[in-house]
Amino acid sequence: MSEFISLETVEEIARQYGYWAVFFGISLENAGIPLPGETLTLVGGFLAGEGELDYWIVLLCATGGAILGDNFGYWIGRWGGFPLLLRVGKLLRISQEQLERLRDQFGRNAAKAVFLGRFVALLRIFAGPLAGISDMPYGKFFICNAAGAGVWASVMVSLSFFVGRLVPLEKLVSGVASFSIGALVLLILAIAIPRLLELRNPLNVEEK
Repeated sequence: MSEFISLETVEEIARQYGYWAVFFGISLENAGIPLPGETLTLVGGFLAGEGELDYWIVLLCATGGAILGDNFGYWIGRWGGFPLLLRVGKLLRISQEQLERLRDQFGRNAAKAVFLGRFVALLRIFAGPLAGISDMPYGKFFICNAAGAGVWASVMVSLSFFVGRLVPLEKLVSGVASFSIGALVLLILAIAIPRLLELRNPLNVEEK
């Protein structure tokens, strides 16, 4: 959840705007805008458990918003995201070669990244644009995106609907956030370790 928006504020927004808050919150986050869409989805499921919202409508809004947002992010990346990424890279002193390598690595694991990306911190925001930048075929993207959105929304809404009755909402949200950060660390290790082993192999061959 964004450090600039408190859980109390998110809960107030969810109570005031209900299903629309869930739909547009996760939609904008998946489009690449760093908003607390996941937290809004969890709060929506929690309110459904409290009887203030309907479980199935919250689930539908979360799924539909996730699909729509990632599609929007995909086309942003497809229609000109890489030049924008290059400009951002210059500001961060990241070379074009490094960014191209990142794009290619994502392209090789695009299906898994799009399907599972919503469970990973940051990747939930950037998976759609990166899929477009890496020229992932739209049909393949749409299937992975829709399937991933359905699984993610079902897990998040059901988790907060049932578990929210047993633990405070604050602990539930922080627990999900911790899991997302842990998943990001594991993802980085999964990418970095094979790369390091690949770099070591030529040295081993020379030593022999």
